[in-house]
Amino acid sequence: MVEEINNCIKVLKEGDSILFPAETGWRIGCDATNEKAVEKIYELIKSVDSHQFVCLVSSQAMVERHVTEVPEAAYDIMDLANKPTTIIFDRPKGIAKKLVAQDNTLSIRVVSDKFCQYLINKFRKPIVSASIEILGAPTPNLAKEIYPEILKGVDYVVNLQLEKENPSPSSIIKLSNDGQVKVIRV
Repeated sequence: MVEEINNCIKVLKEGDSILFPAETGWRIGCDATNEKAVEKIYELIKSVDSHQFVCLVSSQAMVERHVTEVPEAAYDIMDLANKPTTIIFDRPKGIAKKLVAQDNTLSIRVVSDKFCQYLINKFRKPIVSASIEILGAPTPNLAKEIYPEILKGVDYVVNLQLEKENPSPSSIIKLSNDGQVKVIRV
């Protein structure tokens, strides 16, 4: 695993993309602070929707570095979640503009997957997690189901298998700075 993490960091630092296993399945990633790297992923998956992208972080401290004001409820959600949970925050900062939605929000998830935690901790920056579906096709759950266009389009494919063969999507909760909470997906 150490060699895979080092390979990923080299690719991420060059502004390139990786295909990696996460708790929610195989994902495309890049440096979430690099505008050109994010743009390449938009082109690869043929997306125009920033909501298809999640910013993965390794800790609550990293959330605080990239959100202007973290609502108190976010800490409870991050501490108590028993499955991957993505939180949509108001007023992100220090992130590629292309990841920020038109309403000035950003989807962030503190990862629980060990590979992702080690990778993000060593990289010291958030990474993008983008779905590997293309033009509305279903998301592949197994490595052997990944579309050839994706395999050819990324710069590095992590040589690790997912522990779960049928990962479930994350829960999604929108926390507004005005105190509003909206559950988007359980």
